[in-house]
Amino acid sequence: MFAVCIESSHKRGMGHFYRALIILEYLQKVKERAVLVINRDPVSIQILDEKKILYEIVDYSDVTGNWERDLVCKYQVDVWLLDKFETNVELARHVKNEKVILAAIDDCGEGASLADLHFCTLLFQNIRGKNVYSGKEYMILNPQIAQYKRERSALQKILVTLGGSDTYGVTVKVIRILKEKGYHADIIIGPNFQHRKQLRQVINDEFTVYDTVPSLIAKFYEYDLAITGGGVTVFEANASGLPCITIASELHEKDIAEYAQQFGGCIFAGYYKNLRKEAFDLSGLDIMTMSVNGMKSFHLNGMENIYHKIQSYRGEEKHG
Repeated sequence: MFAVCIESSHKRGMGHFYRALIILEYLQKVKERAVLVINRDPVSIQILDEKKILYEIVDYSDVTGNWERDLVCKYQVDVWLLDKFETNVELARHVKNEKVILAAIDDCGEGASLADLHFCTLLFQNIRGKNVYSGKEYMILNPQIAQYKRERSALQKILVTLGGSDTYGVTVKVIRILKEKGYHADIIIGPNFQHRKQLRQVINDEFTVYDTVPSLIAKFYEYDLAITGGGVTVFEANASGLPCITIASELHEKDIAEYAQQFGGCIFAGYYKNLRKEAFDLSGLDIMTMSVNGMKSFHLNGMENIYHKIQSYRGEEKHG
């Protein structure tokens, strides 16, 4: 059985949470049992309850209680998959002490050094782990993208979507810039967004706000350009043929945004505290070329590739 270990909150954001839903969906498809291990975030917990997903709430600040051992025993976990970004060494050690396979995804914490397998697609520094697998072939993207791919040819509709929480209210800053430049756009805010008052103060009738859409991937299909954060969303948009202007809300996202820009489907507008306003001069964008570049660069078999590596390691452990 898998334990998928994540953290989700307004401060952390919800990218890892939504990626965990994709991981759990894949594991269900391949007949693997799984439990989601998560901190107490009311917004995330409500979604899990609505989707009837098995989960356990834990206190990640408790580094001595060894709740990890209790969960391993309760669910007979044999693979613990970390996707919480910064894993402490105590958590990792507690898991490994139970003779469980420890796998990690883009984890920059000290605990990643104990990982048996570490899949690094968006981590470029301080990479740790016994067996490290790098490259976009391990990038986990929403499988819905296959249904909603479309080549864009001209810029008509713009979407602003800066994550499930948009911790620093970058959406408000972007809308001000778009108004300055004479553009209008639709806006998606997520379930942990806490800047509604400021947003209401800057929008006018030319901006439509959608609150937590049922499917972000399906919504992408309607647009020709998205303004996104520096996380997984830019890759999902590009894979569906949607060009992006990308903003880093956290310092580590600068590396991710610069990496995404290399493939020609997006333009990096900078760190949110000092955005390059010229990146929002959109009339010169080659939308068609950006759309094609994105679709050909990113594929949807990342979770399958990760699972196969874990299965192979499981076999080695069993016969080793």
